[in-house]
Amino acid sequence: MNIKKIVKLSFFLIAILVILIATINSIVLYQIKDNDYYKKNIAKLISLQENMNSLSKDLVISKNPDDLYHIKSNFLKYEKEFEKTKKIFTSNKNDNFIDRFVEDIYRAPIIRKDLQLLYSNEKNIEAAFDKAHDLQKKKIELKKKFDLAYPLENKLRKKIGSSVSSSGNIVLVHTFGGIEYYSKEALFQKKDKETLQKWLNKIYFLKNKNIRGINEYIGVVQRVGSYAIDINKFEKLQEKLTTSIIEIINLNRKVDVNIENNIEKLSSSFIDKTYLYVLILLGCTIFIIVLVAYLVSKNVDLSVDEIEEKVENGLEEIKALNHEIEVTQKEVVFTMGAIGEQRSKETGNHVKRVAEYTKLLALNYGLEESEAEMLKQASPMHDIGKIAIPDSVLNKPGRFNEEERKIMDTHAKLGYDMLKGSNRALLKMASIVAYEHHEKWDGSGYPQKKAGEDIHIYGRITAVADVFDALGSDRVYKKAWEDEKIFKFFKEERGVHFDPTLIDIFFENLDSFLAIRDKFKD
Repeated sequence: MNIKKIVKLSFFLIAILVILIATINSIVLYQIKDNDYYKKNIAKLISLQENMNSLSKDLVISKNPDDLYHIKSNFLKYEKEFEKTKKIFTSNKNDNFIDRFVEDIYRAPIIRKDLQLLYSNEKNIEAAFDKAHDLQKKKIELKKKFDLAYPLENKLRKKIGSSVSSSGNIVLVHTFGGIEYYSKEALFQKKDKETLQKWLNKIYFLKNKNIRGINEYIGVVQRVGSYAIDINKFEKLQEKLTTSIIEIINLNRKVDVNIENNIEKLSSSFIDKTYLYVLILLGCTIFIIVLVAYLVSKNVDLSVDEIEEKVENGLEEIKALNHEIEVTQKEVVFTMGAIGEQRSKETGNHVKRVAEYTKLLALNYGLEESEAEMLKQASPMHDIGKIAIPDSVLNKPGRFNEEERKIMDTHAKLGYDMLKGSNRALLKMASIVAYEHHEKWDGSGYPQKKAGEDIHIYGRITAVADVFDALGSDRVYKKAWEDEKIFKFFKEERGVHFDPTLIDIFFENLDSFLAIRDKFKD
């Protein structure tokens, strides 16, 4: 085969490699979107099951049939929604052409195993709920009967007590004292048959003394005593069932944590493998081009001009490939950042504005153009950890309670853990941004309580950009602030929340910040 045919074949192979790289890039972006859909529905399953768990615990403290009815209605609603969402993972309606080559994240054996445990636990909690519901229903009915009978018992006992007291008989007075004692023991303390029988024996003694109303009192005591014994029996059964429910809930939480951790590992592994394949293909392309250039330089059949033209074309393709890889990496980073924001009902323009603000601050702070541009690309990942926060907390329309705030505050560490393992400069920078953008200049921030210049400049810059945009935007839990209120807050927090130098830069370039905000309005 002569050199011309080798060159033609080589460029044909290069074209195939370019197509393969472009195809892989397209699959990556498609699969990220597809996997996000499944991750959202897995998170929905977990959230629904948490709600069902909570209702199972609420059963025990319900006071009346109306409470029971509302609890069961809500449980059935969550149960129906759980089964509907479950079908997404158990049917093949969502299969498509790409699934033949790239497996959806929920089909991975480790995730399928965890999902099966989730389904199994859901059936267990349903069974436990039904038992708890029946027990509580019977207990409420008995309690109602007890509450009706006890006042009558109390009334009759006092009437008999008056008769005994007026008799002046010391033996009868002493016996009646035993009746009062055993009534409390049988109805409110021991609640067993033995104590009830001791109570009745005392009453039978008075019966033999022809005390008025004693027969009616015996009937009431037998009824109210049996109610107390039955209620006690149901309470003991409830204790055992509650222990069983708590065990199921604890197992569910372990499964939930495993699913979330395994999803993040698989997502990271998928992206890393894809980059590896692209690099291998790129390496093959470069090798072919170098080989062709070498052969051409040794062959007199091609002129110098032809060689230069071929090499130049090859280098242009390499440049285009490198540019495409860089653009793909930036798109993946921006897309992942936007996914984190969309889960908390925030628009994609939020991450665009924050990106522009960070670059503006970085340049005016004195960072190099290349570093400022990279920070602009990394800052959209500042809240990536929010993808691991349950929807029930993330999208709560009001203020968080202490427990919810603790859960929400973990998103900074979660984001750092997702990104810290990468060797890529952009993702390393993104991990710092995710970890430190909630630290405060005075050391009162989280998660590390860093202060002053111990906080990385990337975190300090992103903090100013993120807070400025957050205060000026509508969120599920608040309305956007007026500009004057925002500016007053920034001045008050200079040297407290924010780096004083960055606040000075902000006000010196205020017109530029407002222009960016207007350009990328929601």
